Amino acid sequence: MRDIAVFSGSAHPELAAEVCRHLEVPLSPARINRFANDCLEVQLEANCRERDVFLIQPLVAPVQEHLVELLMMCDAARGASAGRITVVMPHYSYARSDKKDMPRISLGGRLVADLLVTAGASRVLALTLHSPQVHGFFSVPVDHLHALRELATHFRKLDLSNTTVVSPDLGNAKEAAAFARLLGTRVAAGAKQRFEDDKVSISAVIGDVADRDVIVLDDEIAKGSTVLELLDRLRELGARSVRVACTHGLFASGALKRLSEQPEVLEIVCTNSVPVPEAERTEKLTALSVAPALAEAVRRIHNGESVSALFDGL
Repeated sequence: MRDIAVFSGSAHPELAAEVCRHLEVPLSPARINRFANDCLEVQLEANCRERDVFLIQPLVAPVQEHLVELLMMCDAARGASAGRITVVMPHYSYARSDKKDMPRISLGGRLVADLLVTAGASRVLALTLHSPQVHGFFSVPVDHLHALRELATHFRKLDLSNTTVVSPDLGNAKEAAAFARLLGTRVAAGAKQRFEDDKVSISAVIGDVADRDVIVLDDEIAKGSTVLELLDRLRELGARSVRVACTHGLFASGALKRLSEQPEVLEIVCTNSVPVPEAERTEKLTALSVAPALAEAVRRIHNGESVSALFDGL
């Protein structure tokens, strides 16, 4: 593939390297320095002039650090006369800040979108945004991928004759229904109310889960408070077994350990959209690669082909 340059920030270079292996192009070097006054400096160490530049950087902890890196990479590519700059964000953490649900609250999702465009982004390639309206925050084209196919391929290896896909809340019920169609299973959803970032209540589960094998599907798991609350309801309703699936396995504050300790949880499945430290992995964790999907999307964007064709049949 010619006239393409792929760079990675420091958030997840392993994923960027895997994407490049699928594209059969080298991962171009980038240098990130920190001055004595704690300011960052970014240099792209490969030619960008009139090239199709792709910058791969999920916004993971430390989120603000990696965001500034990404903004500086955009600015550096623009200053180097890149033909087009595509930001590849496997995880857009600020997508959760998508609505004004309290007085005088900032819409971080829209603000960060404006910053990326101002810094030079020509288009964005994202994976499983927290809510579809985040598309509207960007004034440049957004290609939105999801990992349902990767997750479905994994779960099809099981006997799904007695399985129900459960969404922790009604907001994710549409994705859960699409996932259930891929698997040919029933679907259910929790009635969730959030009080604080890590304090939720699920008063009921709408759908049949009694004596059934449950796959809990969510877009991301951070502290795991929602899934743990849902597990309490599933126990009360007599679910037979539980597997947990998500796209973004953030697993903050020991969430992976807490979920793994639940006896009814047989498996926790996520993708490698964000890095999971080796020290925190457990025997119950399975991480699926989204690098082939991201690479195919990058190839299609570069060649001017349809990205939506990747979702035909869903």
